[in-house]
Amino acid sequence: MSKITVLIADDHAVLRGGLKALLDNEPDMKVISEASDGREAVEKCGEVRPDVVLMDITMPGLTGIEATKEIKERYPSVKILVLTMHEDTDYLRQVISAGADGFIPKKAADTELLAAIRATHQGERFLHPLMTSALIDEMRNGTADKSGEEKKETDALSERERAVLQLLALGHTNQQVADQLFLSVKTIESYKSRLKVKLGLNSRVDMIKYAMNSGLLDTKK
Repeated sequence: MSKITVLIADDHAVLRGGLKALLDNEPDMKVISEASDGREAVEKCGEVRPDVVLMDITMPGLTGIEATKEIKERYPSVKILVLTMHEDTDYLRQVISAGADGFIPKKAADTELLAAIRATHQGERFLHPLMTSALIDEMRNGTADKSGEEKKETDALSERERAVLQLLALGHTNQQVADQLFLSVKTIESYKSRLKVKLGLNSRVDMIKYAMNSGLLDTKK
């Protein structure tokens, strides 16, 4: 079985060491390089071409956001999972705009990090539930408008399509959605592709905003 190769970019050596020990203990993962700042992360990506980069945001010189953008421009096949102490939605929007494939806080459990790496490697957009909740709260308190075209288009979806959209918007991975709906991951991927075409959604943030505006995430109903 081929292993998921990982590059860890963080300016704290102790944290890099802990992450390396955690990942190397997994049968399907291997840390092949480390970087202590954004510029080194870009250079190391060119040298080793990892499957996934664990990217910190706050680093000296080139920041994690800047490094993410540069890596995605040079090596678009490399997946980038931002691992950070920042849980501000402004940072989330910035890293997504830079091209990151996932966002997970450093305080997340080890099992959550491992699941995020696997999901990102498989091509999923991973957004930790903590960040999903923050985005939902922000939209609920600010810009959500449930009376527009989103509501009309969502009404045209099948019950299964609405269920898949709701669960994905709440931050669940394809596997978790499949488990809850008793479907295969391949079927969920098919539903997700169909929703993107029908509703013009390109990212997990788009799904959250759409589901929020259409009322799918309104827990007060």
